[in-house]
Amino acid sequence: MITLALAQMMFFFAVQAKFTGGEDGIQSVPRGKMFGVLNLADQATMYVVVVVIFLAGFLFIRRVINSPFGEVLKAIRENQPRAISLGYKTDRYKLVAFVLSATLAGVAGSTKAIVLQIASLTDVDWPMSGEVVLMTLVGGLGTIFGPVAGAFVIIAMQNFLNALDQWVIVIQGVIFVLCVLLFRRGIVGEIAHLLRIKL
Repeated sequence: MITLALAQMMFFFAVQAKFTGGEDGIQSVPRGKMFGVLNLADQATMYVVVVVIFLAGFLFIRRVINSPFGEVLKAIRENQPRAISLGYKTDRYKLVAFVLSATLAGVAGSTKAIVLQIASLTDVDWPMSGEVVLMTLVGGLGTIFGPVAGAFVIIAMQNFLNALDQWVIVIQGVIFVLCVLLFRRGIVGEIAHLLRIKL
């Protein structure tokens, strides 16, 4: 509830701040040249840059998960009192995890703004946080490939069912309920469970 309240506070700040453009958002975001060399106005170059940013972020997350730091985070998730009894300062680990999460979210948001050349208020509204959670649950909570698969499914659904307007949210809600009730592991989690592998 505190997270949702903070998200709503940021939304109202973005509405009232002059540099955000209010309800119009920041429009006509220039692409320019990356490092003064790569012309981002070219669609093919932009595509390659986005793929590189995605792969770098994905590999970074994979490295963090498989590091000693990641193992401590798993221990905190499973049993925080036990991690504290082992001498780990759990609050510091959680703060670093929060900062890393915010950094990656910032990279994703800035990439989206450059690609679409607009930063709208929907990017700071609380349903965006819910959409990210939905992507993770549909793809598979606790898996590294799950959120990627979930993002593909949810974004594809929004694009292909665009004609249904507000019914897309209702359909996403039904899928969320089905995932919680029937497919608790998500798409990737269920596949990994059937194949007995770790994804």
